Amino acid sequence: MTTIEITRASDVLPEEEVVALQPIIDDINRLKRERNAIVAAHNYMTPDIYHLAADITGDSLALANLALETEADVIVLAGVHFMAETAKLINPAKTVLIPDLEAGCSLADGITGEDVRRLRAEHPGIPVVTYVNTSAEVKAESDITCTSSNAVAVVESLGVDRVIFTPDQYLGRWVATQTDVDVILWEGSCMVHERFTGAEISDYKRDMGEISVIAHPECPPDVLAQADYVGSTSGMIEWVQLHQPSQVMMITECSMADNVAESTPDTQYVRPCNLCPHMKRITLENIRTSLASLTHRIEIPPDVAGRARQAVTRMLEVGRKD
Repeated sequence: MTTIEITRASDVLPEEEVVALQPIIDDINRLKRERNAIVAAHNYMTPDIYHLAADITGDSLALANLALETEADVIVLAGVHFMAETAKLINPAKTVLIPDLEAGCSLADGITGEDVRRLRAEHPGIPVVTYVNTSAEVKAESDITCTSSNAVAVVESLGVDRVIFTPDQYLGRWVATQTDVDVILWEGSCMVHERFTGAEISDYKRDMGEISVIAHPECPPDVLAQADYVGSTSGMIEWVQLHQPSQVMMITECSMADNVAESTPDTQYVRPCNLCPHMKRITLENIRTSLASLTHRIEIPPDVAGRARQAVTRMLEVGRKD
């Protein structure tokens, strides 16, 4: 069974830790001023980054939209490589940095541009919807991208009876339950979310009594069947803030509960705790180094960038129509 942890707001960042971290936070803030830079942090970042270093926070869609609005010259992406690529795609004139080039994604690594071309050949005329958790190369072979928060709207925006959905099979299966559109799946998955099982969630619910369960749609179907709510990271945050449950089990990457707890102090977060090793490669120390040395710069070949940017822009346009 997965390790379980319980988080309250008072556990997120004890005062002593904040005091100890202040010198590096001061360095980061000074460098941000000097570089006209911002730190964009995903919800899965550790609380020290999320609460002390970040200028904007959110899930993949929120970061994509917020990055469009910034007047900063430099964006440091505290997340994984595909997120930094997405920021560069929609901000081609800006310098986009990722503090660690090895901060990858098992889901993104599981599909290539050649795979998408092969899918198109097998299913001619069927549009390709690609989850943003993919490389720019894969986005460039796609008609439109999506995130977990807008996947259903994106699929339905195409006005077709059938789509190819890549690469996350579980998100695709969930989308298929929410729409009449036929979904052809690529059999990819996230190394964090696929480790949860319906049986372990059922055991926790039995042992803990009355508890709300919210889950990310990258989880397997037997996990989603145990959930009171299924949605993106931003959707889960909104659900907790709206319902204010006394106890909630959050089925997603472990650090997210730390970051949500501050805004919902009366809720106890019970977490079957799976960590993303790629997200945890980003630290305050390498954010400081990234700002100081302007590394590592995200560069995308122009021919790939143009086509990938079109797929991302189409997704953002769907959001603006909602």
